[in-house]
Amino acid sequence: MAMFMRSPWRFLLNALFCGALLCLEACSVGPNYKRPAVTIPAAYRGASVSEPATTESVPTSPSVARSLGAEKWWDVFEDKELQSLIRTALKNNYDVRIAAARVLEAQAQLGITRADQFPSLSAGGNVNSVRNPKIGPFPGYEVTQGELTASAAWNLDFWGRYRRATESARATLLANEWAQKEVMATLVASVASDYFLLRQLDLELEISQRTLDSRQDSLDLTMTLEQHGINSLLDVRQSEQLVYTAAAEVPDLERQIAQEENAISILLGNNPGDIPRGLKLTEEPHAPEVPVGLPSALLERRPDIRQAEQNLIAANAQIGVARAAYFPQISLTGTAGYESAALTSLFTGPAGVWTLAGSFTQPIFEGGRLKSGVRLAEAQHEQLLLTYQQTIQGAFRDVSNALVAYRKNREFRIQQQHLVESAQDASRLSQIRFKAGTTDYLEVLTNETNSFSAELTLAQAQGNELNALVQLYQALGGGWE
Repeated sequence: MAMFMRSPWRFLLNALFCGALLCLEACSVGPNYKRPAVTIPAAYRGASVSEPATTESVPTSPSVARSLGAEKWWDVFEDKELQSLIRTALKNNYDVRIAAARVLEAQAQLGITRADQFPSLSAGGNVNSVRNPKIGPFPGYEVTQGELTASAAWNLDFWGRYRRATESARATLLANEWAQKEVMATLVASVASDYFLLRQLDLELEISQRTLDSRQDSLDLTMTLEQHGINSLLDVRQSEQLVYTAAAEVPDLERQIAQEENAISILLGNNPGDIPRGLKLTEEPHAPEVPVGLPSALLERRPDIRQAEQNLIAANAQIGVARAAYFPQISLTGTAGYESAALTSLFTGPAGVWTLAGSFTQPIFEGGRLKSGVRLAEAQHEQLLLTYQQTIQGAFRDVSNALVAYRKNREFRIQQQHLVESAQDASRLSQIRFKAGTTDYLEVLTNETNSFSAELTLAQAQGNELNALVQLYQALGGGWE
């Protein structure tokens, strides 16, 4: 006791040290997190090769284990203008910036929650000086008193309540970080898809304008022949239909192009404006087949899966927080300092003062509050467990759908190319037959219409093929690095 009186600061430190030892030897109630078992397919449905579910059971070659999702987005999308647009979007897009702010918010919340594990320390001091004059028989006096104190309070984390809360807050932070990556991956895919759609519309407009010019020349010739009595007025009207059909496509495509540019501008964080172009749609590089990697690797690459798992970890830790409420809360408080009637002797002599208090609170009757709190935490954990499993199944579905779409869109585009070649040749032959007088203009009208429609459909097929590649890249977990 005498030692504590002579050194109040040492007493305070000893009290805190003893509390720390208690916490180190304490236990944490509640279940420790263990990744739940999930069913992983042996291979993606629609993949061109059979891929094993785990790397431990079956050796794999680098070509099989490699995945398109592991590629950097600038290696997948080689168009320089598209790369510039994506970089601008990742820098300025509001969704990305909002997601980054949420990460900062989660970091701050983790710091607040983690602080509960440690003691709170505060220091203070005061000086009081009182002087009274002599009044009658009472002598005058002057008193100066000084005090310097430090106080500490600590709720001992004997049952791991605050450690579980910190574990939950840390998992929430990681979930927000993965959510930010998901926003980035979605943004990369959105910019690429919208850009390819814009280039598709540009190609359709080019086809329509070229067709319009060609049909206008044909109409001029038909009108000249009709004026000389060679063709009939019906031939002129039929030729006009071809012109008006192509002409009607032009303003509609121009409308779609302007609206698509506006959509891309918003993704870039800009006001609506013009969008620069790079490669033509037909020049965009893409391989006939792309590697998809191991299905088991998808659990580590997809940001939405990682986010769902971190949310599950946070909910698991909250069960421990809820169960810890059943146990006593142990608190230590202490104050140490110096107090003296003379400032010159504040740190000398018997000026040391200290107080120590310990308390515990044990819940006895809460009307079912604690039990309901545990049930609530367990129900939330079960909900997020199902969400995690559902997210994994959805990811496998996304990859399968994208694989099928990419392959079948490519097959459709190849057949459409053959159709365009055939339709263009039929249109050429019908023009020759009409000019030779061996057929009427109805045959020209039919074949011209078929050729124009086939060209537009081919442009759409080329755009669909590239958009399927974007969807596959995103489904495999690409775009956030």
